[in-house]
Amino acid sequence: MKLVEIARALGREVDALAFAPPVAYVYNPLDYAWAPHRAYLERYGAGRPEVVLVGMNPGPFGMAQTGVPFGDVGVVRDWLRIEGPVGRPAREHPKRRIAGFGCLRGEVSGQRLWGWARATFGTPERFFARFFVLNYCPLVFMEASGRNRTPDKLPREERAPLFAACDRALRASVAALAPRYVVGVGAFAAARAADALAGLDLTLGRAPHPEPGEPERESRLGGRDAVCAGGNRRPALMRPSPADRPRATRAGARAGGRNGCARPAACAGRRSCGR
Repeated sequence: MKLVEIARALGREVDALAFAPPVAYVYNPLDYAWAPHRAYLERYGAGRPEVVLVGMNPGPFGMAQTGVPFGDVGVVRDWLRIEGPVGRPAREHPKRRIAGFGCLRGEVSGQRLWGWARATFGTPERFFARFFVLNYCPLVFMEASGRNRTPDKLPREERAPLFAACDRALRASVAALAPRYVVGVGAFAAARAADALAGLDLTLGRAPHPEPGEPERESRLGGRDAVCAGGNRRPALMRPSPADRPRATRAGARAGGRNGCARPAACAGRRSCGR
C-alpha cells in the first residue's frame, strides 16, 4: 500500500473510536487537514529512506494545525514548501481553535526537529533522501481545561483499539518505505515502534523528544543522547555524510573551522555537535 492509502485508512479507523472523560475533545488532522498531509506524503514519502523517525502524536500548534508531523506553521510553509486548505474539527475547544496556516503560535518541538534537519542537511530534498518523519498516532486528545492528554495516559480499554490501528498503520508504512532504521522520537514512540515492528528485519533506535521543557542541547537528534538498539550512543546514521552537509558548513571548513564546523568558537572544544 502507498502511504496515502495507509494514512487515509488509519484516519477513518481512529475516527470511529470513542474516548471518555477526562478526554473531552478529540482532533483528527487526517480528516480536517487532509490536503496538506497528503501533499507531505506525496512530495516527500515516495522514496526509500534509510531512516524513519516516528513521533508520538500531533501537537496542538503543529500537526493539529498543518497536517504535517511536528508541523510548525513557519517551517512547513517556508522550508517544506507545503500549504493547503485546513478545515476544522466538528467540536473545538475554545482555547485550542484550529486556524490552519493562519495559526500564530509556534510549535517548539517542530521548530527544533525540523531546525535540526535544516541545519544539518540544508534542503528538504537532502534530508528526505535519507529520512522520513511520521507520527505513530494521528489524534490529538484534550481535557475540558484544554490540557493536552497524551495517548499513553488513556485507559487500557481505550488504548487497545487505538494502538492496534496505529500498529497496523506503522507496520504498513515501514513496509512501504523499507528503511534500515526506525528511530522513535521519545520513549513512548520508541516503545510503540518496537512492539509494532517486532520481527521485521531492521534496526530500532530512540532519540530524545524535542519537547519545550527540555534544554535544547538535550533535544538535538544528532546529539549525544541518540541511542540505537543495543545501547550504542550517538549513532552515525543521525549524522550527515560530507555530501549531505550544507555548503555553509563546508565553507566553514575551508575558512579553518574545526571538523568542518562553520561556528568553531561555539564548540569550545566540547564537540557536542556529533562530529
